[in-house]
Amino acid sequence: MLIIKSYEIAVILCFITMICWGSWANTQKLTSKSWSFPLYYWDYSIGVILFSLILGLTFGSFGENGRSFFDDLNQGSSSSFLNAFFGGVIFNIANLLIVAAISIAGMAVAFPIGIGIALVLGVIVNYIATPIGNPIILFSGVAIVTIAIIIDAIAYKRLSINNKATSSKGIIISILGGILMGFFYRFVASSIITNFDSPEPGLLTPYSAVFIFSLGIFISNFLWNTYFMYNPIEGNKLSYSDYITKGNLKLHLIGILGGVIWCIGMSLSMISSEKAGYAISYGLGQGATMVAAAWGVFIWKEFKHAPKGTNNLISVMFCLFILGLTLIIFSRFN
Repeated sequence: MLIIKSYEIAVILCFITMICWGSWANTQKLTSKSWSFPLYYWDYSIGVILFSLILGLTFGSFGENGRSFFDDLNQGSSSSFLNAFFGGVIFNIANLLIVAAISIAGMAVAFPIGIGIALVLGVIVNYIATPIGNPIILFSGVAIVTIAIIIDAIAYKRLSINNKATSSKGIIISILGGILMGFFYRFVASSIITNFDSPEPGLLTPYSAVFIFSLGIFISNFLWNTYFMYNPIEGNKLSYSDYITKGNLKLHLIGILGGVIWCIGMSLSMISSEKAGYAISYGLGQGATMVAAAWGVFIWKEFKHAPKGTNNLISVMFCLFILGLTLIIFSRFN
């Protein structure tokens, strides 16, 4: 299997993770006018599982180092399979809850609460499990990125003339989604080998773990996503027949592309974890908020008609993100 040999390469892969995690939602934006999110989400989950399988059969099987994809699956212990699978189940409900919270309370409230909690909790949990890096520098970087996320939310709030009233229900859902999002990565990480060159028996390679994780996403979709289809936060009730009758090849392919983009990020994050450490890999990946904001500013022109002073907030946000991510990277050298 393909193995990363240096921390510098691992950091580059983490930046690609950040770009992927901050970009996949553009595919949902492209379909949102004619395709409801729960229907899009089925294609998204298919894209995740397809790419994880392709990656396992290619880079997860090439070379003489480590274990090949099928050999690894054959020797994996039940606990490793369950941890990776359960990570997918947790991620799926967390992702859907944050989307639901945005529908109720608006992005300016739900996004910083959910992603902010996920970032801080995820780095803490993963650092406790694998304490790699200087904690003072690492958590200083995390704190600065969290502030940047809050500023990003304030900037988005200024866009809305008629802001939604903050809903206590939306805040509660945001908190719950953020807590769950902060834990999914640790479950997957706990199923993965610690020495990629000499894999421990029973544990999984990153390629196998991400595939089992993707199965958790897809299978749990029949529970979590079905609930949101028949009990929508907003809009009309949906059914499985809508997926067949209301969709077309273009919409399905865009959704699958979204899942592929997200899974590229997840896969690279796990592949780079041996050299970077899980806390750093996860923390850098959550810089995806900056990437998403960049799409909104420069491509979608979301701030074109923003009130005076908003551009200053955006500039401060980007500067803080860069500073925070820099500290996270250099925490490994101390």
